[in-house]
Amino acid sequence: MGRARWWTLAAVAGVLIGTAAVGGTLAERAIEARVAALREPETGFAVEARDGTLLRAFAAGDGRWRMAAGVGDVDPRFLRMLQGWEDKRFETHGGIDPTALARSAWDSLRHARLVSGGSTLTMQVARLLQRLPTGSVSAKGQQILGALALERARTKPEILSLYLTLAPYGGNIEGVRAASLVWFGHEPKRLTAGEAALLVALPQSPERLRPDLHPERARLARDRVLDRMAAIGVLAPEEAARARREAIPTRRREMPMLAAHAAADARERTVRERSGRPSRRLTIDAALQARLEAYAREKAATLPRPQSLAIVIADYRTGEILATVGSPDLFDAGRQGYVDLTKAERSPGSTLKPMIYGLAFERGVAHPESLMDDRPTSFAGYTPGNFDGRFEGTMTARRALQLSRNLPAVELLAAVGPARLTERIRRTGATLELGSRTLPGLAIGLGGLGISLEDLVRLYAGIANGGMAKPLRIDADPLAALQAGPGRRILSEQAAWYVASILAGAPATAKGSPGTIAFKTGTSFGYRDAWTLAFDGRHVVGVWLGRPDGAPVPGLVGQDAAVPVMRDVFARIGPAVRLPGPPPGIMASAARLPPAMRHLSAKGGRAKADAPEIVFPPNAARVELGLAGGQGADLDLKVRNGRPPFTWYVDGRAALTGLFGRQAVWHPREPGFVEISVVDAAGGAATTRVFLE
Repeated sequence: MGRARWWTLAAVAGVLIGTAAVGGTLAERAIEARVAALREPETGFAVEARDGTLLRAFAAGDGRWRMAAGVGDVDPRFLRMLQGWEDKRFETHGGIDPTALARSAWDSLRHARLVSGGSTLTMQVARLLQRLPTGSVSAKGQQILGALALERARTKPEILSLYLTLAPYGGNIEGVRAASLVWFGHEPKRLTAGEAALLVALPQSPERLRPDLHPERARLARDRVLDRMAAIGVLAPEEAARARREAIPTRRREMPMLAAHAAADARERTVRERSGRPSRRLTIDAALQARLEAYAREKAATLPRPQSLAIVIADYRTGEILATVGSPDLFDAGRQGYVDLTKAERSPGSTLKPMIYGLAFERGVAHPESLMDDRPTSFAGYTPGNFDGRFEGTMTARRALQLSRNLPAVELLAAVGPARLTERIRRTGATLELGSRTLPGLAIGLGGLGISLEDLVRLYAGIANGGMAKPLRIDADPLAALQAGPGRRILSEQAAWYVASILAGAPATAKGSPGTIAFKTGTSFGYRDAWTLAFDGRHVVGVWLGRPDGAPVPGLVGQDAAVPVMRDVFARIGPAVRLPGPPPGIMASAARLPPAMRHLSAKGGRAKADAPEIVFPPNAARVELGLAGGQGADLDLKVRNGRPPFTWYVDGRAALTGLFGRQAVWHPREPGFVEISVVDAAGGAATTRVFLE
């Protein structure tokens, strides 16, 4: 650049400074216009854990990692070094430093080139906000006016925060928070002297000094900052010497990616709210989340593709979700990692049985020590069997639930009513998939509906919390906790404790804590889903395993597949909290039971003449449809008796709804066992299990 151009630069700077100082009309109008035009810079979105730890960051709209950062978000030593290097009179000047500008102009004229820009931190912020070029006379004038406007409209800490948000650090990295995460792998709240010096140096020439591309240049620039800091007393000489020995980072680190699905949901909620907030804090425990995700990846590596797993942990006393793993790896396309499996609706298998028993205990239909019969029974045409195909005879209700026998559970559900079961579950905030405009039938007690893992955790949290279901929440905003309310009762305190003692493995109703962990497993029909829901004296844990596409997994059983995962999860939470003792009103002795509750008679009996009955396909039949060839024929469905309209379910999912005819057609996609149920308008149901080939 020629000497004449630098004279022009000096003249422009002098005129602007002088005019602003005396309140010139033109300068005043220009400054006011810039004050009115000031806007906060666009930043990416940050999702944080309960303690402020970054879980996941989203880039700004222009693809840059630009994260909001305030003075309180960075190491105080970095701020001292920054001002010592860039703008030692930052706290006292009004946006421009006449001494620095005069020195810059003189040095540039003497050397016939730009030696230093003389820009204050405020001027640099003005340049970054306006995206002005460097080395331009007109741009320098715009910088000066912008700096004067900033000093008029913002406080010093606010101006400094803008610099911390906008300073360039190479590539698409902007702002000290993103830079610290990318180059050092941690937040800028705590920086070594060497790290702080590198972050001071990089914005001077971010591309030329990028440590991943030019590590030696970055080291020399950092060391120059350290030398200056030692010379002006910001660092002790020995501390500066130690900092010079620190290694320069030679690669970019990945931005944090914890609770990826929950973070994406948080961002979407914020967008819908149109609040413009740059971050959202969740109830997630970052350390627990990290341990859980590492475990999920290790566990998934032992599973054949495309099997996957999902985990949810909540504090049922507060309703806060502490950790959630929607999939082991967001980017694992082979396991459909992009799908949040904590929210996927699946058949719950036997996991609703504890609620059925709880309702029976609450309504005085049964007691844990009541005797029940596990034997073949027909319930208005619905003839369920047991998972193992055997019947155990007479046993206590406690033992029937611990062994997860189907017939006693359906008998109790017939007594308390399927509608009451679904109503109580919905009190937790859960969503149930029952099909279009259908009444719940007895089949729901054995998994004949759709529900998500997160909603099952809601249900078990209510059981664990003495029958009071606190709204499950993931937003850490105190207002969200107030809006959530105290919760709703889904079981009496006594009934909930009976259920907890049974699930904890207690052999009889007794005083004192029933144990440490209560749990129930579930396996959906066709080995599609394996579940375990568990709780101790504070935490509730939900575990699901299966294929994201819902296909069968031969041999996938909750007891064998999900229980070991549940125990591993509790081990990563920490020491388990013992379950509480019984509340008042617990009846411990079977001898004190009323005669009607000592031995429950079967509620099913003979099928009513008007109950629906599946004529075709008959139970236990093998139906040849040519499915092995990849095409296959339709399966005819026929029902007699019952009151239309009818709804047909296949493996617990509504397949055909609102049919007034007694014949229907369903097209299967693959061979194998299927469970087919029909429910009529009065809630009567019938079920058949067949093998299609």
